[in-house]
Amino acid sequence: MLYYLFTWLKQQFNLSGAGVFQFTTFRVAMAILLSLFIATVFGKRIINMLKRKQIGETVRDLGLAGEQQKKGTPTMGGLIILLAILIPTLLFADLNKVYVRLMVLCTVWLGVIGFLDDYFKIKARRTAQARGEQYKKSDKDGLAGMTKIIGQVGLGIIIGATLYFNDNVVVEREIITNGGTTVGIHPGDRKVNEITRVINGEKRRFARVKAPITTIPFVKNHEFNYTKLVSWMGKWAEDYAWVVYILIVTFIITAVSNGANITDGLDGLAAGVSAVIGAGVGVFAYVSGNYMFADYLNVMYIPNLSELSIFMGAFVGACIGFLWYNAYPAQVFMGDTGSLALGGIIASLAIIIRKELLIPIFCGVFLIELLSVMIQVSYFKYTKKKFGEGRRVFLMSPLHHHYQKKGFHESKIAVRFWIITVLCVVFSIVTLKIR
Repeated sequence: MLYYLFTWLKQQFNLSGAGVFQFTTFRVAMAILLSLFIATVFGKRIINMLKRKQIGETVRDLGLAGEQQKKGTPTMGGLIILLAILIPTLLFADLNKVYVRLMVLCTVWLGVIGFLDDYFKIKARRTAQARGEQYKKSDKDGLAGMTKIIGQVGLGIIIGATLYFNDNVVVEREIITNGGTTVGIHPGDRKVNEITRVINGEKRRFARVKAPITTIPFVKNHEFNYTKLVSWMGKWAEDYAWVVYILIVTFIITAVSNGANITDGLDGLAAGVSAVIGAGVGVFAYVSGNYMFADYLNVMYIPNLSELSIFMGAFVGACIGFLWYNAYPAQVFMGDTGSLALGGIIASLAIIIRKELLIPIFCGVFLIELLSVMIQVSYFKYTKKKFGEGRRVFLMSPLHHHYQKKGFHESKIAVRFWIITVLCVVFSIVTLKIR
């Protein structure tokens, strides 16, 4: 909103200083500062409001150190994160850009699903208390698992369809004429328009094309077209590639969203990991949205991507600001309101910047946490069926609880997971040059 206001003031009155809003770096800095301000200053008011309404966490007795001290801690603190992301984005970003609109939709969509899940959990507790019954927290409280999956799948379909069909979602390739042969347009590309750039005094032609492509890490010719997955269909491949693309996008968003949700089990763990991942994804977005950097690093140039930097600045600022109250000992928990949104945002951003194949690396902590649960449950069921007694691979899952059982303090586990995430993100960024 401020972006449009100052753009109008610049055009109508040539107001001194209004032009600063045209610089993306300035708006990114403002988004970071405002998100930190909202999370830290207004976050305290939201926490107090949650306390007054007695929206506290109910803790199951899992035999973990310090778990009873968490009882009654306000939950649904993800509202702080959502507000700290959305308000700076709405104020400083160009909302006409399709990528910004998608990320605002993603944030609100998953935030609502998480909010409803938390709300129904609280309602179940209050219903039990009203009946004079002792409430015991259960995985069946809140939204049904299938309902949450349907919501995540719905978002995946919207994002996948938009990225595949919207004409504003393009990549840019240089057109080179070599001996009468035009090089630069790949098989399967649909040309949208052509532009000319003057670089070092030389005119160079570029084509903006639509193609369902992504980046393959560690490979020199690093593009992969999803149409190849249905190449066996022959001439029908391009007509039905959208089905495969949307299915893949939906799977990634659902998996990463649930991975972040499972990771949110220790004070400061999910917020800290998400902040580091967000900073790494922000680097990828900035490089891919800046022609000079994209040309130098030989990475895919995606026009109009730079506006996502404002959203990413707000995202990182919101996570860091939330840590002010969520770090051990936590004064508030994000609940599903925050954790589902964080994972979905990260997955959607990775897909938009065509780096989804790097998710297993920079989201390594989310992946390991999710796999630890799947391995534990699968092995328990297998051994129970085979031996009549369920056996475990870990002392407890998710993985962070395994280390708690081994005697590690939760703050040490959280910080070490942050460090591992930093290493994963740095390694992911290094893949820009390792091929």
